[in-house]
Amino acid sequence: MGPEQLKTLIEQSLDADKADDIVTIHIDDQTGLADYMIVASGTSSRHVHAMAEKLRDRLNIRGIKDIKVEGLNQSDWVAIDCGDVIVHLFRPEVREFYNIEKMWCTHQQFDVVNGNNHLSA
Repeated sequence: MGPEQLKTLIEQSLDADKADDIVTIHIDDQTGLADYMIVASGTSSRHVHAMAEKLRDRLNIRGIKDIKVEGLNQSDWVAIDCGDVIVHLFRPEVREFYNIEKMWCTHQQFDVVNGNNHLSA
């Protein structure tokens, strides 16, 4: 599965699980870590935890097995390394505090995924 397909699958998974404020950031020209970073919020630690678990399960079903997940114990901020895409799931107040989108989007194009709408900013 290519980076674009993986990104789309992750966005769809998060949207299906009612993630809030899904933002996809193109980071391929800033770092060799990944092609995309996806940031989203859950309504609570339980919601963040459930979204992370469901995403890992959906990716495993698609044959993507080498997924690294950090932060599930607290589920305030869960980082999921999917290879070409890095996913950060936050509780809203934790996301606001760290504001990682600002760090990565200073002059980058990013996509905001909201329901069925896909907007470029």
